[in-house]
Order: sequence, then structure tokens, then C-alpha cells
Amino acid sequence: MNYEERLRVPGSWWVVGMFFALTFVTAVGFYAGPLEAVVAGVLTAAGVAAALLWYGSVRVWVDAAGLHAGRAVLEWAYAGEVSVHDRVATRSRLGAGADHAAWLLVRGFVPGSVEVAINDPEDPHPYWLVSSRNPDGLAQAIAECRSISPSRD
Repeated sequence: MNYEERLRVPGSWWVVGMFFALTFVTAVGFYAGPLEAVVAGVLTAAGVAAALLWYGSVRVWVDAAGLHAGRAVLEWAYAGEVSVHDRVATRSRLGAGADHAAWLLVRGFVPGSVEVAINDPEDPHPYWLVSSRNPDGLAQAIAECRSISPSRD
């Protein structure tokens, strides 16, 4: 494996999520009583934690098979030019300058991204846009793997 990262949610999201659980527990406690508040608090905190762990569990990695973004794989035979985007360029590629048919794996809390053009006329997606905390490293790994992979005939 040449490159790997997991797009985990930032700590501030955990603070906000647990604050939500605390306010929910307070409301339930005033309405239903302390036992119900404890049960509601445990269930709410567990639900918030499960949602944050799930949303932050997406993995991006590069290996001999291709670029893996979550469950999707872009094989090297279909990978084209790679562009690195900072926060401003990423926002632009998600806004008015974006192609609505693009394939996206974007997390709003990750500032950078990598855009990979698709070299397959049958593919409905003109490019992939993948969030990365280290877009330069991801782009370098893509370029290295693409250069040593056999091309499509």
C-alpha cells in the first residue's frame, strides 16, 4: 500500500455532539425524571458516538489495484490527470464551477482534495473529487502507482 488515510471527524464535532446529548438529557430529566434522563443520556450519547464514528470511518488509500475512496475503486487504467486543490479550490469545485455528474467523496471538515480525471468514455463521471488532509501526498501516490500500472488496451 502506497498511501492511506482515514477521514475522521474533528474533536470539535465530538464536543458539539456530546453537548447535544447533555442538553437532551437535561430536557428529558426535567420532564420525565432522573432515571429516564440517565437512560436517554446513555442512548443519545451512544447514538451520537455511533454516527460520528460511522461518518468519520471513511478510508482513502492507494495501492496496485487503484485509488480506493470509501467502497469505490478507480482502477489505474481509467485514472487520468490529477489536480491538487486547497480549501478555496475545493469549495469552487463543489460550487458553481462543479460538474453535477462528478463522483464525490467529500468531507466538509477536510480542507483539501484531489481531483482525478476519468479516462473512460463509458463512465458517466467526468472526474472524482476526493477529500484529503494531505492532498499533495495523495496526488504523489496516485502518480507513482499510475506510472507503474499496466495501461488499458
